[in-house]
Order: sequence, then C-alpha cells, then structure tokens
Amino acid sequence: MPDAFLYSAVRTPFGRFNGALAGVRPDDLAAVAIEGLIARTPGLDPERIGDVVWGNANGAGEDNRNVGRMAVLLAGLPVSVPATTMNRLCGSSLDAAMTASRTVGSGDADVVIAGGVESMTRAPWVLPKPSRAFPAGNVEAVSTTLGWRLVNRRMPAEWTVSLGEANEQLAEHFDISRERQDEFAARSHALADSAWAAGFYDDLVVPVPDVDLARDEGIRPGTTAETLSALKPAFRPDGLITAGNASPLNDGASALVIGSEHTGLDIDPLARIAGRGASALEPQRFGYAPVAAADQALERAGITWEDVGAVELNEAFAVQSLACVDAWKVDPEIVNTKGGAIAIGHPLGASGGRVLGTLAHVLRERRERWGVAAICIGVGQGLAVVLENTQTGGPA
Repeated sequence: MPDAFLYSAVRTPFGRFNGALAGVRPDDLAAVAIEGLIARTPGLDPERIGDVVWGNANGAGEDNRNVGRMAVLLAGLPVSVPATTMNRLCGSSLDAAMTASRTVGSGDADVVIAGGVESMTRAPWVLPKPSRAFPAGNVEAVSTTLGWRLVNRRMPAEWTVSLGEANEQLAEHFDISRERQDEFAARSHALADSAWAAGFYDDLVVPVPDVDLARDEGIRPGTTAETLSALKPAFRPDGLITAGNASPLNDGASALVIGSEHTGLDIDPLARIAGRGASALEPQRFGYAPVAAADQALERAGITWEDVGAVELNEAFAVQSLACVDAWKVDPEIVNTKGGAIAIGHPLGASGGRVLGTLAHVLRERRERWGVAAICIGVGQGLAVVLENTQTGGPA
C-alpha cells in the first residue's frame, strides 16, 4: 500500500469559553481553517481534493447536519468535493487524520483534507422529547458543552462519573501529587508563551476574520506552580484537580492536508504517517488510554520509544498526562515542548489536528526523525499516530 504523508497543517487561535470566538459559528470556524489551509498549501487544486474528513464532538447545534460538508460549502470549495463528519469525542480530528491516511493508503484518493472544529461556547442546551404529548411537569434543559448527558440508566454508575472525578481516581491510583500536576500545568503555560513569542506558531495559525484574537486566548504568561497551588479543587472538596491543572473549555478549528507522493503539490511533505493506534479500557480510566494506543502505533511503525524524539500529548488533565508519560518512561522534556492544551486550549473536535500539526513542525525544528501524537478520549478510548520526519532519511 502507498504511504500517506502530512503536507501542511493550520489551525485557528483557540478562544476561551465565552471569549473572542464566542460570536463565530462552528461551521464558519471550520471554513476559516479550510480556507487558510488551502491558502498555505502551494499547488493545492481544490478540484483534486478527493474527500474531506472532519471531526466534531458535539453535533447538537450549529455544527449539525455534517459540519464537514457545511465547511466545504462555506469555504467556497467546488460542490463536487465530498465530506464526512466523524465523532470520536476528543479524538475526532485525530481520528479524521487517521481515516484520511487510510483513504490515501488504499488508493481511493491522492489528496484528503482532515480536521475538526468545536465551539464549546455555542454548544446548545437540549431537551429530551417526551414519551407522550403535552407533559404536565417541568423538563430540564441539558448542556451539551462537555461530558455525559442523557445517560442511559443501564450504564454502571462507575462508568459515568464526571471527567474530573475520573481523573481524581487516576491521581489516587498512580499517586500523582497536586504539586506535580501544578508544576506540569505551569510548564504548559510557560512553553506556550515562549513558543508564540519565538514565532513558532506564526505558520501554523490562521486568523479568524473580524475577530481580534492574535494568539491562543487561554495562555497566562507568568503562571507558576505557586500561583496555581492557591486554586481550590474543582471536583472534590479535598481533591487535587483544579481549573488551573486541567484543560479549559474552548472554541477553535484545525485542518490538515494528507496525501500520497503523487499529489501534484508544489511542496514536499512534512512527515510520513508511519503508524496508527487505537485503544479502549474502562470509561472512567479514559485518561490512561493513550498509553496502549501509542504503544500500538510504535509497534506498527516498527520502532520503539527509544527512537522517539518528540511527543505531543493532548493535556486534558495534568494528572492523566503525567500518568501516560510515566508509563511510557519517556523523557518529559521532549513532551509538549511548545505548550499543551492546559494553556493553549482544548476545543474537543479540533485538538487532534492541533497535536498532529504541531508534532510535524516540532520534528522539523528539532531535526528529530520520529514523533508520537496521542490523545485521550472520553468513555475510555485513546488514539495515537507516529510521524516520521521526511527530511531525516525517511522513504519520501
């Protein structure tokens, strides 16, 4: 089977909940990412795009009715360009990239756009339909912003705990202290701020028209473990997880060009997609799921952790990130060297595209050959992709 390559990657700045991007519909955010991707990919003829695979975790509001196809139309692509939307919650856009790579690898298309979008600000409240007309009692509106909603009563209670409680349990199981979590979170802010100041994100981020947002809105320069230690626990009165050592609610979009070596583009690929992995375990242990997913991807790429020079792990919570890094026994200094989701943000459907695009550029900057992008996913899943830098002796 032919190899699949990552040719280019962009994303919007990630906005805070009810922040600068609150007035932008998710389908418009997705269109901005696609337009920016095409503008920054020399030689990309929209007529040659074989498919668009788009990630979205919500789909309950303005992102309904196949938001990937809506984005294609709003971005002005030819109506002949097909699109699908897939939902693997936080892993949706990484899943989209994996699916795109398989489409290319099978020979079904030479060029595929993958990506994802989420507006957690604009996620609607929903009402369940009554079983009979005109019920006399009150009905509760349910927020679709994050986490479990309209839970099936057959689900065991231990599976449906909140995301925060699930990670409190993870902290207990692996004995990961509040101090370690706060130090990890402070590092995320410091590295993200430094990366923006150094211009690393200039080629990766495209502006959103008519919005005054030059960089990720959630980064707090000067954040320290000491300042974070003053925050109160968010999920248990005596807990370890706070608003400071967990990812926030965000809005944003990401997009990627994935193609074969016969794309006809005027640029060389950034990286080869060398391995993919998907794993699952108990829903409440979702934060640990990237461990097995990354190990699978490495095995399929034919390498080991000793070969890896860079890791981009989505920071849903500091505690689950630390648990994964500990399990991999990888040098923490090669993980999220440009900051992570705790600082940058985690718009669910867009985060996988962000980590994959960032990884490709980090490999180029550090002149490392192999890298791993991984993400945890609610309801007990994880995904991972191994990239090979094509400028360091790979097959491209």
